[in-house]
Amino acid sequence: MRVLVTGSSGFLGRRLVPALRALGHSVTALTSRDADLTQQGSLERLSHPAYDQIYHLAAWTQAGDFCLLHGGEQWVINQRLNTNVLAWWQAAQPQAKLIALGTSVSYASETEMSEDAYMLGMPNEKFLAYAMSKRMLYAGLLSLHKQFGLKYLYLVPSTLYGPGYHTDGRQMHFIYDLIRKLLRGQLYGEPVELWGDGYQRRELVYLDDFVTLALRLTAERDNDLINIGAGEEHTIRHFAQLICARVGYDFERIQFNTDRYVGARSKCLDTHKLRQLAPDLTLTPLAEGLSRTIDWFRSEQARLLPAPA
Repeated sequence: MRVLVTGSSGFLGRRLVPALRALGHSVTALTSRDADLTQQGSLERLSHPAYDQIYHLAAWTQAGDFCLLHGGEQWVINQRLNTNVLAWWQAAQPQAKLIALGTSVSYASETEMSEDAYMLGMPNEKFLAYAMSKRMLYAGLLSLHKQFGLKYLYLVPSTLYGPGYHTDGRQMHFIYDLIRKLLRGQLYGEPVELWGDGYQRRELVYLDDFVTLALRLTAERDNDLINIGAGEEHTIRHFAQLICARVGYDFERIQFNTDRYVGARSKCLDTHKLRQLAPDLTLTPLAEGLSRTIDWFRSEQARLLPAPA
């Protein structure tokens, strides 16, 4: 099959593209250097030949407080980006199935994070612009399917982790920040401060598991929204204890700063639908996934863990 992937240089894209090629697919991997998707007509040169699948991974966002500081820009940039991709899909590649990524932050804080609640309520104000741009992406898929019969799949991942995260200086998701702080504490004796009391809970899904499931669901499901997560969450303290045991840092030395903002107390996707669709699902154990990620951090020590000046 011919497959187009936007956002191919991102954390997920760098793992998805080789996986697609390993299956024998002909893959066109797009980055922002190849096409500025915020510009109308940026995909016109790719209107031929016909694609069988389009994975739309591109998005303008980062972890940490990026959404809070850049909400206006996020709304404009992501709306342009998504609208241009969907418009091109409908006009030039209507035979292709489009697989797009949602985000768990689109779920309202007061709702269960199950697929039928994805468009209900108001998302957390901190993530509002990004969350609503992803909801509008889903609305676009629904509308184009209803009017033109286009096929889509919309996947909502939990926080992805594993080796190979961005090393270009951008903010990191919480699990990478935990690993970085604890490794620096072990290597250089730096104090380790974590925000909050450590009892806020988070969910992780290993990147390779997500890629495997995305490929499987793409082959089996059409016109659907599916959460992909571990279906269980753990406290920040539990994550920290696992990392401490792996890197040789004393957990009791961690300082918890309860005066700092920590976001939602709990964040876990409802994965009942996923378990029904993939009853044989086996995910990478958390301790194993963290161990591989820590080993990657150590292999990139010069870039990720430079010695203090």
